[in-house]
Amino acid sequence: MLPLQNFLGYIGQNSLFNPDQRILLAVSGGKDSVLMAHLFKLAGFKFGIAHCNFGLRGEESQRDERFVSSLATQLEVPLYVTHFATKTYAAEHRVSTQMAARDLRYHWFEELRQQEAYDYIAVAHHQDDAIETVLLNLVRGTGIAGLHGISSKRDRLIRPLLFLSRADIDEAIQQHNYDFVEDSSNSSTAYARNKLRLGVIPLLKEINPNLEQTFEHNILRFAETEMVLQQHVIQLRKEIFEEKKDGMYLSLNKIKALNPKRLLLFELLKPYGFTETVVEDILNSLSKQSGTSFYSTGHRLTLNRGKLLLTAIEKEGTGLNGIIHPDDKEVIFGNQVFDISYSEQIVFENNPRKAFIDADKLIFPVVIRTWQEGDRFMPIGMRNYKKLSNFFIDEKIPLPQKDSIPILINGNGEVVWVAGLRQDNRYKVTATTKKSRYIRTEIKLNGQ
Repeated sequence: MLPLQNFLGYIGQNSLFNPDQRILLAVSGGKDSVLMAHLFKLAGFKFGIAHCNFGLRGEESQRDERFVSSLATQLEVPLYVTHFATKTYAAEHRVSTQMAARDLRYHWFEELRQQEAYDYIAVAHHQDDAIETVLLNLVRGTGIAGLHGISSKRDRLIRPLLFLSRADIDEAIQQHNYDFVEDSSNSSTAYARNKLRLGVIPLLKEINPNLEQTFEHNILRFAETEMVLQQHVIQLRKEIFEEKKDGMYLSLNKIKALNPKRLLLFELLKPYGFTETVVEDILNSLSKQSGTSFYSTGHRLTLNRGKLLLTAIEKEGTGLNGIIHPDDKEVIFGNQVFDISYSEQIVFENNPRKAFIDADKLIFPVVIRTWQEGDRFMPIGMRNYKKLSNFFIDEKIPLPQKDSIPILINGNGEVVWVAGLRQDNRYKVTATTKKSRYIRTEIKLNGQ
């Protein structure tokens, strides 16, 4: 039996939309979006179907488009289809293929919503998606906002299936014999989210068979806690921030009076991109002399006569961003080229221009970027962490040069390699490294 009453109850309890409003459904052809379409039809709502063909899986992408077209005909609703040159967009904007697909589809959904006079866009995220998001945030590092995962409603985007688990959806699809298509990339463990879904969550369910319900309750508590925190932060921002012509000034005395300092200062500075590590540096430096500065990717905080001066910056090299996927053989970063290969022989060269990395420890996509204030790593041969800022000083790297040095960042946020200088000890090749499962990465200037 379809969970229609629960579906209607969830929509009403969360005020997702009114029955007379028009909803644009994002339908890929998978189980979750197919069930969502059938529930909307059975409920008698006014809706249309939007489908994106990203052109990433060859004939499989064409099959998905044909299936969704057939589904729209069966349900007698409008169909909207678009095609994206996803890899071209990813290369031009220096983002991962996954991020490119996300940006493209949500931009198109909103454009289509306005053009065709729909009130909301519905996506078929469910409880397991919310669990994966929370776990992924925890693994990579997060504040309270990351602990409540994805919300049922944000602006014009709604998620009417968050009351269902993946098992609930599988059961409903099977009972009603609904056709669907399977995305083959969902079975790949190359990406962090898939690793959580296929490996970690099943183990957690052995400990707690009611994992979905537990996370649903926890997520609600975290969301309410974050609301209280943000209300407090809004009031603090009014008390601490003072806008002037040359920038925003923050009172050091009021910062010193914060309790708890690190949490509240991080939340105050989060909109400006400052990391927790930098916030800790700021708190440890409040008594230093004027002129001491701290950086995020787009802003600078400078100690200035009993205050912190916040200004926007355009740092040379900022914005450089490269992405390495499991199958990539070459990645361009600025005027440098990363050659990537797998080898069946476990070897190591004492060459700073090459990194020999245990690929089993990588979480894809791996990012190449310039350094950020607060970055730290464990130089090969050492057991202690060292800040990149101090490492550059010890290596006598000129200030203009350090802003163009590529930094290889794992999917968990850890530094893997300061390219051309030093590899991280945690990712080195050892005697236990599996054959053909390490990367030999070499950088070279274009044309060399």
